[in-house]
Amino acid sequence: MTAATTASSQTLLNVNNIEVIYDHVILVLKGVSLQVPEGRIVTLLGANGAGKTTTLKAISNLLRVERGEVTKGNIEYQGQRIDRLNPAALVRQGIIQVMEGRHPFGHLTCEENLLAGAYTRHDGRTALQRDMDMVYTYFPRLAERRHAKAGYVSGGEQQMMVIGRALMARPKLILLDEPSMGLAPQLVAEIFDIVARLNREEGVSFLLAEQNATVALRVADYGYVLENGRVVLDGDAETLRTNEDVKEFYLGLGTAGRRSYRDVKHYRRRKRWLA
Repeated sequence: MTAATTASSQTLLNVNNIEVIYDHVILVLKGVSLQVPEGRIVTLLGANGAGKTTTLKAISNLLRVERGEVTKGNIEYQGQRIDRLNPAALVRQGIIQVMEGRHPFGHLTCEENLLAGAYTRHDGRTALQRDMDMVYTYFPRLAERRHAKAGYVSGGEQQMMVIGRALMARPKLILLDEPSMGLAPQLVAEIFDIVARLNREEGVSFLLAEQNATVALRVADYGYVLENGRVVLDGDAETLRTNEDVKEFYLGLGTAGRRSYRDVKHYRRRKRWLA
């Protein structure tokens, strides 16, 4: 992070030089470090297989169900080490992961899915109803579909629902994995606008893993580019938007304008992240 960024916001999450190995032999993350300041949106950019989802699962401690583990480095949240805690403890501390692919409870209604997100809370029916109303304010489409079975609503409505389900746990930090996947551009823009509003109006911080660099950098304050399990570039969102390598490889633009897929494939072999 830049000095100006860290000076203006307290660090909420600090990932320090972590290494992740699957099945005791497959090295997936290689010395990844990043920070999420309180009240900010930070994005992880990278192609499929770059290590974005693994990074989020390392933070939320969901690696073990996939036979993965953090073997080096450490992860701190609000100054306390968390990489040895179980996922339920992290939820109670305010870290929620919204998984890639949405994963609703398909046999439950949309409203029942939202209530499931509040299972760690014990602050009473009034507080739950207040937060339910808050979710419906941000996602009015969910209010219309509240009694519909979650497995039968659209992909966009499911994405709204799982974000709303995370909000019902009153998180300080949401780990949001590929929210644009499989959605029409108009829905993607709507969801990212709501993410920006939640950050601005509710103070929720986000670590956002996303292949769609255009929309991610539009709402993010800071970004990290992952490639082959390493952070190869980082900077504030405006710096990344104007970086020629990012423009050419992720946005399909360069000094000569929009590139063809063949050109991008050639560029992939010669990109110069660290030049």
